[in-house]
Amino acid sequence: MDKSLIVINPNSSETVTEGIDAAIEPLRSLGIPIRCVTLTEGPPAIESQRQADLTIAPMLALAETLEPQALGYVIACFGDPGLHALRDQVGLPVVGIQEAAVAAALQLGQRFGIISILSASIPRHMRSLGAMGVTDRLAGDRALGLGVAQLADSKATQQAMIDTGRVLRDHDGADVLIMGCAGMAGYRGALQDATGLPVVEPCQAAAAQAIGQITLGLSHKGQTHAR
Repeated sequence: MDKSLIVINPNSSETVTEGIDAAIEPLRSLGIPIRCVTLTEGPPAIESQRQADLTIAPMLALAETLEPQALGYVIACFGDPGLHALRDQVGLPVVGIQEAAVAAALQLGQRFGIISILSASIPRHMRSLGAMGVTDRLAGDRALGLGVAQLADSKATQQAMIDTGRVLRDHDGADVLIMGCAGMAGYRGALQDATGLPVVEPCQAAAAQAIGQITLGLSHKGQTHAR
C-alpha cells in the first residue's frame, strides 16, 4: 500500500468518517493519497472533554500501527484531542482540525464565529482557543443544540446551521464562520451561500495544511524529506 496522509476520526461513527472522506475529496487532486480511518474503540460521538480525553490512548496506538503507511496525520475531531501527544510520538506532520480551521479563518476575516454542536462542547473549544492565543479574534461560539448523531437529519441540521451562522454574523459580528464539528462536513456550501460569509470546514483546512507540510518536508520536529 502506498503511503498516505492518515485522517483519523476519533469517534466510532462510520457515517462521520464517510462525511469527512467526501469533504476532503477535492484535495486528492493535489497528488497526496489520503486515507480516512475510524477509531473503532472511540465513542459513537465526542461531545464532552471526558469523551475526548478517553480517545487519546487508543488513537495513539492506532497511529503507531499505521505509521509505516503514513506520510502524516490529521486528527479529525474539533478540540484536537491528543494533538500534542501524537506530535510527541511521531516526527511526521500532525494537524488538528480545530487549530487548522482557526489558522485558515484568521486569513479570511478579522473575527471568526464557531458553530458548535452542544453547549457542553464550548468550554473545551475555549480552552484550546485560549492556548492558541486567539480569543481576541473570536466573535462567538454558538451551539446548535444537536448531538453528533442528530446531524444526520440533513434538513433540520442545515436550517439550524444557517440560523446560527446568521446570528454569529448579525449579532456577534463574525465575518468568517468555522464549522465546529467534523460531522458537519456536508453543510459547508449551503451555509456559505445562505450567510454570504466564507465558511471553513475544519477537515478540509487540516488536510490542506498537512498536504502542504508533507510536500515541503516540514513537521513540528523540523524538516522531513520533501516529496
